[in-house]
Amino acid sequence: MTLHIAIIGAGHSGREFALACASAGHKVVLEDVMPARLRQAGEIFASLGREVGLVLSVEDAVRDADVAIDFVPDELESKLEIFSLLDRMAPPRTILCTPSETLSITDLASCTYRADRCVMVRGLAGDGAVRLLRAGDTSAEACAVVEGMLGSLGRRVVIEADPDLPMLMKNMGLATGSSFLG
Repeated sequence: MTLHIAIIGAGHSGREFALACASAGHKVVLEDVMPARLRQAGEIFASLGREVGLVLSVEDAVRDADVAIDFVPDELESKLEIFSLLDRMAPPRTILCTPSETLSITDLASCTYRADRCVMVRGLAGDGAVRLLRAGDTSAEACAVVEGMLGSLGRRVVIEADPDLPMLMKNMGLATGSSFLG
């Protein structure tokens, strides 16, 4: 199945992922706020004969996206900001996906109006199996779409529930002195 994939961030990882997705036959739009990064990406894609759309705004990137995946720094504030933007600008059907080795998808999904369409990927940079983490509300359909996308890139996917205690919940418990978290 050919997907429309919006990739936010044209740094090294974003460019590599865009190239892999385009090579797998998906329609790819790559966004970055820095024109120099997009120019560099465009030169790389042209030299390899891959067609990737290049845009300067998140809104333009996600307009037709089935899946939107970000490559912003793996920090809670950065991820919350990009998930908020994606949630506001992408069509309701768009699945929000983020690579992170440290954060909780439950946290990020809880800050959107589409918690059922949010997933996290771990191990994307490696060669082994990719862990696809879902929040409690994530739909089986969203997991299947992202599993298929990653499978089309030659990756074996293991779907798991979010193993991390959400940071927002941790902070809430610490701030109030609550012991409900055990």
